[in-house]
Amino acid sequence: MGVSELFDLRGRTAVVTGGSRGLGLQIAEALGEQGADLVLTARRTDQLDDAARSLRERGIAVTVVAYDLSQGENVDAFVSDVLGRHDGIDILINNAGTTWGAPAEEHPLEAWHKVIGLNLTATFALTQRVATASMIPRRGGRIVNVASVAGMRGNAPRMMGTVAYSTSKGGLISMTRALAVEWANYGITVNAIAPGYFPTKMTRGTLEQAQEAIEALTPLGRLGGPEDLKGTAVLLASDASAYITGQTIAVDGGLTAR
Repeated sequence: MGVSELFDLRGRTAVVTGGSRGLGLQIAEALGEQGADLVLTARRTDQLDDAARSLRERGIAVTVVAYDLSQGENVDAFVSDVLGRHDGIDILINNAGTTWGAPAEEHPLEAWHKVIGLNLTATFALTQRVATASMIPRRGGRIVNVASVAGMRGNAPRMMGTVAYSTSKGGLISMTRALAVEWANYGITVNAIAPGYFPTKMTRGTLEQAQEAIEALTPLGRLGGPEDLKGTAVLLASDASAYITGQTIAVDGGLTAR
């Protein structure tokens, strides 16, 4: 198989959660450019429609369906919806997430449950359902979890605390390893991407407070850009990563190498 064939995603269905904007939409663009049939989900229909319009203008096949996957009863409905439209799910990108900024001693328990519930519990519930409904019976699949460098190290003292977010992303990295080992015999690979600081709605408050300091701490001296996740996402979603599983790749300009 030639190198270009290894990265070819034509004929494969890729589900991207939180795919209506930000990093999820960037990843969706990358997979779509490689030929994947996209299914994007998020809570807001208007944002999904905007994303679909943008992708279709690029000639990318995409279906959008609005679901709040933090509500457990929606997981089965969403997977059934996707499998009613497609023969199977070949690629799952777990990107949906939320955050909360507060010093650990003041962090509301309600906010803790919200962050852990979406970033970790809902991600596991969807991953489990996609595996049992499609990937395990078909003996193959690519699962890519969008973690964060926040799950690999603590925040700098000058930055707002995000203990629930950091904990959820650290848990997601551990879950990636555990599922990779358990599901390897089904031909399923499970990997994670840990982005550094990218300009998104979620990072807006942090960057307003500390962008200059973050750039100074980053060896490459800048924030992540709109193209910086695409290559890693395609690698982990494609046959090019057939012998890679249980790994977390930091896309962070060298931040975690310090």
